[in-house]
Amino acid sequence: MQRRSRTIPTARREAALAYTLLAPALLLFLAFTVAPLIFGVYISLHNWKLGPRQFIGLTNYVKALGLESELWPALRTTLSYTLLSVPLQIGLALVLAWLVFQRIRGKAFFRVALFLPWVTSTVATAAVWARLYSPDIGIFNAILKSIGQPTSQWLLEDRGIFTLAAGALGVALPEWAGGPSMALASVVVYTTWVFVGYSMTLFLAGLGNIPSELYEAARIDGATGPQMFRFITWPLLSPTTYFVVTVTVIGTLKAFNHIWVMTQGTAGTQTAAILVYRQFYEFQRAGYASALAVILSLVILLVTILQNRLAGERVNYS
Repeated sequence: MQRRSRTIPTARREAALAYTLLAPALLLFLAFTVAPLIFGVYISLHNWKLGPRQFIGLTNYVKALGLESELWPALRTTLSYTLLSVPLQIGLALVLAWLVFQRIRGKAFFRVALFLPWVTSTVATAAVWARLYSPDIGIFNAILKSIGQPTSQWLLEDRGIFTLAAGALGVALPEWAGGPSMALASVVVYTTWVFVGYSMTLFLAGLGNIPSELYEAARIDGATGPQMFRFITWPLLSPTTYFVVTVTVIGTLKAFNHIWVMTQGTAGTQTAAILVYRQFYEFQRAGYASALAVILSLVILLVTILQNRLAGERVNYS
């Protein structure tokens, strides 16, 4: 009994110390995440013009989810942006991480060079890339002209990439098969350039945690490079891959800054986040914009839960 009485106060002191150390972060989380979220839901239930004018309940949500709502095209664009960005970014990041992980000359330089776009201001780099995509003075059209190829409108082109490709071959596609716009595909190229370095760095950390003894044993047994990647690298890299995919999907679903700077949501690039911004700042519909934001948050939460259900069980933590 005496030993037990000493253990309980010690456990309580440790718990009190833990909560004391967590208190600053918890207070910041409550103040800057939970409180704004609750206040946003409150705004969405009102006709809000610089303040609550009238309580209207779920009217904003009914309007947002209506068949003629702008939300559905915006969500479709957001989904297209995610489906284009995530595989391209993660696949390229994994290949680059594998290459710079090898014993090659100048790998430190390549690591820094590939990571540098991510730490640079997104607004600044997006503005530079918008100039590169300019139909008149952009370097990409200048390159196409120099090799005798037709130029493109890039960020101003609202036709789908499949429609453009089929048109070059003299084939007409129906509107539903046109694919994402050329402007959206151009934004995806910029997104990959910016964020591939961050994903590559995470993959490098995962590769560094794999014991080298496993590769040495596999070489002794006669395993080839592809076999070692399939049976050693890929399974042991699954926790890192799961984290990178989760973060990348969430980031693309709520992407705003660079898309707004490059296109301002025109030419088939109006994502859900840009729709929320326009409704709030351009049309001063704070209640409706808040309802859209709440719906977008629920969509991101649902996608994250589904991803956790589908991929979480396949992660190898051993």
